[in-house]
Amino acid sequence: MADIRAIIAIGQRGQLGLNGVLPWEGNKDREYVADVARFFDVTRGHVVIAGPTTISAFPEYAYKDRTIVEIRSIHHPEEVFGWFPDRVVYVGGGPPVWDVYAPYIRHWDINRLPYDGEADRWFDPAWLVATPGDA
Repeated sequence: MADIRAIIAIGQRGQLGLNGVLPWEGNKDREYVADVARFFDVTRGHVVIAGPTTISAFPEYAYKDRTIVEIRSIHHPEEVFGWFPDRVVYVGGGPPVWDVYAPYIRHWDINRLPYDGEADRWFDPAWLVATPGDA
């Protein structure tokens, strides 16, 4: 069975997204640059699954040293995990993806950034305690 994890960044109040991107997208302050670098370091050699919006944000170089796979609502989590037996799989993606995949995530790596501005997507603490029967 795959080892299912999530690595995400949130703002001070749980902000995740704004207009389809990270609310702090393009911010060159040290904390934000370090967060992106850490994401690519931690996921190196592993699998990252995500919906089309998140997948479209990956730079071309990211495909060189990790397996990046676009998932759709037609794919059941257990089917997707079956594609990668005995691998570490990071679930990326945002609320629609985490609403479905959270019950399977055994480790949440959450980095809280100093962002405290506007957002239209938020982290839901219920994801941390979801079980497969909840999906």
